Amino acid sequence: MSTVLTLKSSILGEYSSSSALIDQLSERYLQQGAKLIARDLAAEALPVLTGEIATALRGSDHLNQAQQQALSLSNLLVEELQAADVLVLAAPMYNFSIPTQLKNWLDLVARAGLTFKYTEQGPVGLVNNTKAIIVTTRGGVHKDAVSDTQIPHLKLVLGFLGISDVEVVYAEALNMGEQQAKQQMQAAKEQLAALV
Repeated sequence: MSTVLTLKSSILGEYSSSSALIDQLSERYLQQGAKLIARDLAAEALPVLTGEIATALRGSDHLNQAQQQALSLSNLLVEELQAADVLVLAAPMYNFSIPTQLKNWLDLVARAGLTFKYTEQGPVGLVNNTKAIIVTTRGGVHKDAVSDTQIPHLKLVLGFLGISDVEVVYAEALNMGEQQAKQQMQAAKEQLAALV
């Protein structure tokens, strides 16, 4: 039985296109008997990385209560990631970037000695045998354009952690007319169904 970690990051709640796509994909995984770990990063806000939290994540002694809480949360998030056979990231485009909520999660799981290590040859990712699916929704059209900073960034960070098997599912032009939005969402649903 595979373990699937899904991360929603939209701030739009029930109006979110990326969350709707993640919900459909999650249902397909559950029908196949997968164990699902689900997080809504907008609903359960994670702390923003600060100098104080970074110090805690590096293993410093004499942590205050806020640092201890951040470290415990980070440890839990890392455990969830390490347990996952499949990582599903919802990454709607906000101002040409990923949501802050998703960035906060990345900052809490990128941990030297746990999810990557430094060697004489450079960094080596420690999250092995995990496949990633990025589901990105956009109001305009940005795929393969200079305005798409999301996918290169996410692939870089995931690769740094050891995840090189990455599929990307796009639903674009969602604010460029109802018919186009409907076609894009349907195409994304079909692509996601084919991945499970």
